[in-house]
Amino acid sequence: MDEQITLSSPKMLEEVIRGLEKDQKSLPSKYFYDERGSKLFEKITELKEYYPTRTEISIMRDNMPDIIRILGSDIILAELGSGSSKKTRLLLDHLSCITSYIPIEISEQYLANVVQKLNREYPDLQIDPVCTDYTTPFQLPDISKPYNNIVFFYPGSTIGNFQPLQAKSFLSNLSSLLNPGDGILVGVDLKKDVSVLEAAYNDHQGVTAQFNKNILDHINDKLDADFDLSKFRHKAFYNDEKGRIEMHLVSSKNQTVTIEGQIFQFEKDESIHTENSYKYSIAEFKTLVSEWFSVEKIWTDPNDYFSMQYLQIK
Repeated sequence: MDEQITLSSPKMLEEVIRGLEKDQKSLPSKYFYDERGSKLFEKITELKEYYPTRTEISIMRDNMPDIIRILGSDIILAELGSGSSKKTRLLLDHLSCITSYIPIEISEQYLANVVQKLNREYPDLQIDPVCTDYTTPFQLPDISKPYNNIVFFYPGSTIGNFQPLQAKSFLSNLSSLLNPGDGILVGVDLKKDVSVLEAAYNDHQGVTAQFNKNILDHINDKLDADFDLSKFRHKAFYNDEKGRIEMHLVSSKNQTVTIEGQIFQFEKDESIHTENSYKYSIAEFKTLVSEWFSVEKIWTDPNDYFSMQYLQIK
C-alpha cells in the first residue's frame, strides 16, 4: 500500500475540533467511513428511495460498449473511494488488458477485505491498493508495466460532497496526477424534483439516519469522546438556494460533549452539519471542471436523474 492513514491521528482530532468550534458546527463527511459506516452506506445503495446507485448502474450497463470504447485498453484504472467495488466489477468484466486496478479507500480494514475478494474473483488482475484520504493531495503507486492511459473512476455522485471551491481544489489535485490523454469517469447527480431528492436521504427504514449518526460513533471510538447518539436525530433537506442536499445531526436537548478533555456545548435543536450533496445541471458541471478538463461524453438515464461523464485532461 501507499500512504497509510490512521483515523485516530492528530489530524482527525484537529479537524473534528475545528469543525465543532464553528458557529455552525460541522464534521468532515469522510469520517462516516469506518468499517461499519462503509457497510451502512452499502445498505443505503440498495434502498428503494436511494435512486443514484441503481440509476448509475443502469446507465453503465446500457452504455457499456461506448464507455469501454472511450476508456480504451491497457489502462490503469484508479477508483476513488472504492467501497465494495461493485460498479468497478462492471468495468473489469468488459475492459480488456487492464494494466492495474488501484482501489483508493480511507478505511484500511474495509479496503483489505475488498481486495481479498477481488483477488479471488480476478486472479489475473494486478491490484495495487492505496489506503489514503484522497480528498487531500496523494500519489499513485509506481506501475512498472507499460500502459496507455490513467483513468480515475469516481462513481456515486461523490463529487457532490464537495463545496464548489473544494471541488475545484480536488479537481486541480487530480489533474496534477494526469497526463494528456488521461481522464476521469465520474458520476454526477442531476437537479430534479425536490421530493425525489429528499426521499433519497430520508429512507423509511432509517438506514441513512444510522449512517449519519455513525460519524459520532466513529469519533467516540477513535478519539476520547462521549457523544450520546440517542440525543441526536437525523435531518436531511434540499437547500434550493445552494443546490444541495444537507445532512445534519440535531441535538434533542441542551447537552455537553467532551472530546479529548475539551468540552462542547450544544443547545436544544442546534445541529452539526455532516454532509452536503450538490446537484448539478449539465451546464453547471461543465463550468465547474472547465479549468482542467473537457467533457468528452455524457450518458444519462431516461428520467435525466443521473449522469455518467467522461472528462479528459486539457
